[in-house]
Amino acid sequence: MYKIFIIEDDHKISQLISEHLKKYDLVTQVCNSFDRIMSEIEAYEPHLILLDINLPKFDGFYWCSEIRKVSKIPILFLSSRNSNMDIIMALNMGGDDFVQKPFSMEILTTKIMTLIRRAYAYTDKTLSIMEKGGKILDLNARKLLFNGVEVALTANEFGILSILFENFERIVSREKIIKRLWDDESFVDDNTLTVNINRLRKKLEDEGLTEFIHTVKGKGYVIR
Repeated sequence: MYKIFIIEDDHKISQLISEHLKKYDLVTQVCNSFDRIMSEIEAYEPHLILLDINLPKFDGFYWCSEIRKVSKIPILFLSSRNSNMDIIMALNMGGDDFVQKPFSMEILTTKIMTLIRRAYAYTDKTLSIMEKGGKILDLNARKLLFNGVEVALTANEFGILSILFENFERIVSREKIIKRLWDDESFVDDNTLTVNINRLRKKLEDEGLTEFIHTVKGKGYVIR
């Protein structure tokens, strides 16, 4: 389970972020004292830091440079300041990405998940989500999340999306999907996969997600 440390002087924003990230099995802690930021980070040992620029006493640029002296932890800047110079400063100080306020919670979540995957996916095999193109597949809850929508998935629907997410932008053959879902394709009617794909597409379309799963005639399926 990944821990997020929030350095934000607007208590309402901090709480909204914390409540939202709970949906994705992320644990959060909000900075309690802007005089003790480094000691709080050391005690909490987060996997990622959300850092505002406008803070009491010292700004986010200062704290980012201080964090970088001792850690390579991913840092995602949050700020209403959006000039090119602010963004350049944030990245030059060691920030990994920048989100402008006001922001969409889905965009924020996607950026967080992307940074976590980039930093930890190759060393931690327990990562419980997959994120592609702003769509998040929750591997524990077996649901798809996008634009504030949660879609519960059956076992077969989850299996189909899992293999397509793993092969994002690569065509997956029907045979490979059948073998993944039913172990031995010789015992399954080829039409069974078509029915499952169509049901999944219909479910996603009913929630506003259209043209997500593409059919490549004679080859298989792909998501882009």
